[in-house]
Order: sequence, then structure tokens, then C-alpha cells
Amino acid sequence: MLCSGQASIAEDGSIVGEGDFDAQLAQTFANIERVLAAAGSDLSKVIKVVIYMTDMAHFPKIVEARQRYFKPPYPADTTVEVKGLALPELMVEIDVTAVV
Repeated sequence: MLCSGQASIAEDGSIVGEGDFDAQLAQTFANIERVLAAAGSDLSKVIKVVIYMTDMAHFPKIVEARQRYFKPPYPADTTVEVKGLALPELMVEIDVTAVV
């Protein structure tokens, strides 16, 4: 199952945590969890993660999140710094591949 491009956007379409990387990361993972659940999967079944972020200075928070949201053996991951995301207020976007 491919879960593409989740970001810090609430169900009503508003951006959550503008200017707050921690809040955006939490909302992004909440969105991922919701999509996975709808497909009959969950974070424990994620095998690959791709993280797009606008500032690599936040990379230590990605490492912390990896330990918070996943258990060993951790999924394979790729982290890429990008100039911008779909909306200028977004700081992070994540897509995952999971088994169902």
C-alpha cells in the first residue's frame, strides 16, 4: 500500500502548526495513521518512509519521531531537503509504503 504525500493539513483543509515543526510533524503522522487505518494497515506495517522537509536543521526531530512512531527493525527511510512544498506554510511532507 502506498500512502502518498501526507502533510500537516487538518480534515477541514486548514494547515495545522504554521511555523511549528513539532506540531506539523505530529499532524502529519496523525494523517498517515488515519490513511493506513482506512486501508487496514498501521504504522507497524510500514516498510519504507520518504520525508521531505524544508530545513534539515529539524533532522534531529525526525530521528526522535522515528523512535516514537516506529519500532525496531525500523522501516527503510530517505530524508530529502526541498526548497518548498505544495503550500508555502508546510515544513514537512511524508509518504510511506506499508503492507496491508
